[in-house]
Amino acid sequence: MQVKQRVNIFWFRRDLRINDNKGLYFALKAGVPVLPLFIFDNNILAGLDKSDRRVDFIYNRVRNLDEQLRKQGGGILVKKGDPVEIFRNLSEDYRVAGIYTNSDYEPYSIERDSKIKHLAIEINADFKEYNDHLIFVPGEIAKTDGKAYEVFTPFSKNWLSKLHPDKLEEYRTESYLDNLTKNPSESLITMEELGFTSSDFQFPSSEIPHALIQNYDKTRNYPAIEGTTRLGVHLRFGTVSVRECVKIALQLNKVWLNELIWREFFIHIMAFYPYVCDGPFKKQYTKIQWLNDETDFKKWCNGDTGYPLVDAGMRQLHAEGFIHNRVRMVCGSFLVKHLLIDWRWGEAWFAKHLLDFELGSNNGNWQWVAGCGCDSAPYFRIFNPELQQQKFDPRFEYIKMWVPEYGTITYTKPIIKNDIARLRCIKAYKEALA
Repeated sequence: MQVKQRVNIFWFRRDLRINDNKGLYFALKAGVPVLPLFIFDNNILAGLDKSDRRVDFIYNRVRNLDEQLRKQGGGILVKKGDPVEIFRNLSEDYRVAGIYTNSDYEPYSIERDSKIKHLAIEINADFKEYNDHLIFVPGEIAKTDGKAYEVFTPFSKNWLSKLHPDKLEEYRTESYLDNLTKNPSESLITMEELGFTSSDFQFPSSEIPHALIQNYDKTRNYPAIEGTTRLGVHLRFGTVSVRECVKIALQLNKVWLNELIWREFFIHIMAFYPYVCDGPFKKQYTKIQWLNDETDFKKWCNGDTGYPLVDAGMRQLHAEGFIHNRVRMVCGSFLVKHLLIDWRWGEAWFAKHLLDFELGSNNGNWQWVAGCGCDSAPYFRIFNPELQQQKFDPRFEYIKMWVPEYGTITYTKPIIKNDIARLRCIKAYKEALA
């Protein structure tokens, strides 16, 4: 009978890098040969379009990881299916001493990991997880009574006060890569076998742009210029280290640091109050009578509202999987308050198209703009797309980039007048909250 090899499995998820990877570091240091693993989870893939660019991004990154690990005599085992079944099968092929991974704080991930923990007990293996996606684990930044901060400013102050150097420690995995198992014999699964199509889409660089960050506070609101880092997709899938980003932000720009703290704030809110994934944080907002006009929604999705800043943003989203942050707020406000369409429709549309879709941030920002979230804009704060354009795209440079027909007779007439929309919105919100 063949003796099964004793291994620790390191399960890559939203941490698709070798350098400064906390869970991988501790797996490699544990003294047992490490088998790197990535799972294309059927439970996640089932809800995606077959041309979803994020699968392409992940696939290319996993392939790159495999190439890097093979140069070190290792490699990555890539599987497709249900994680519980895959780990059960691996326990038949290997003597699994431990399963190492980095924590994921979304509801599905927590449920999935709970099942893997039970399986680990069943096969007599350790399950060890590490915080690599955030600086602080949800619960570390809390009020004196242990409850979550529901307002950003005190959360941010507490976050900064607890930001000691050990939180930004770099985990030098490169020193331990000789602890990898030998190359997995299986060849890498193809995109076709996954059931998805490849593309030649040019994803944003994972290089951290120091010069841009230095001027971030001066450039971030102007969509016509490259004034934001576009690192969202890399933070989402862990192809950059959040610790490295925070260290650079502390040196170069406190405004950019603030954006990183907002990201953590919304993930902490989601962890404390998982019900926000399905409905408003402020439950009285469930009483709003949305119009939910499907024709208006389609025009918003297609960038055909007659409001050029909104249309430019929605067209950029469709073309690039990205929408400038200032324009995101304008587009979100327009859907919810001008058109009185349920914010969850917009949240789902962004979730489908954003390369940097992160459940906590997407949900938190949509609830912020709808007025129903924690520390959200008051319901009567309604972005005027025309004033926003005059302030942040005064020469129509961004608009002409995405709405070339603007200023011609072929451009769509506004689907609703700004003043009428504002009055209708305030009336609907007042009636709901009375």
